[in-house]
Amino acid sequence: MHTKTFGSLSTLLAVALLGTSAVLAQGAPPAGGGGGFKLPPLLMQTDAFPDGGVVPPKFVGRTGVQPGFTFSNAPEGTVTYAIIFHDLDVALQGGTDDVLHWVAWNIPASAKGIPEGKLPEGSVTGKNLMGQNAYMGPGAPPGPRMHHYVFELYALNAKLDLPETASRNELLAAMKGKTVAKAAYVGRFVSPPPAAAPAK
Repeated sequence: MHTKTFGSLSTLLAVALLGTSAVLAQGAPPAGGGGGFKLPPLLMQTDAFPDGGVVPPKFVGRTGVQPGFTFSNAPEGTVTYAIIFHDLDVALQGGTDDVLHWVAWNIPASAKGIPEGKLPEGSVTGKNLMGQNAYMGPGAPPGPRMHHYVFELYALNAKLDLPETASRNELLAAMKGKTVAKAAYVGRFVSPPPAAAPAK
């Protein structure tokens, strides 16, 4: 009985190894091997704060300054970029929508990024959650944890024909079939607790 079980296990192992060899021979990584796609990643980088780091006061709140970014490793054929900046840690009105802080599109690929505090000529800034065509910095209220704010960068092979009044959903719909790469950059923030009243 033990001999039969061992023989069955040996057969299964041999088949598994043959399958793995076939996958590797075709150039595809085995599941769970960490190989993934061999595509060069689109990159967005900034000196304003490290990816995953805490957003400095300069860039937070309704009067905060829009950080500058550089874009690199865009695929050939990239014409424009779009950015969606939102707070992942909020669910609004019982749904799955979060807080949209900033949205922009038709950023020219030739600009290779965006300068601090403004967008290159030809870019369009859409409406944020407050209905303003402007950047709105992080503003999570005091609490036990940081909120995660993500800048999603989309490389597109076309210019978008959208008005400034377009919603995030309309932007996402317009990008379908035109997105050639995507990148993200994350900042964390939570407002400090209010200062304690002085003792009398």
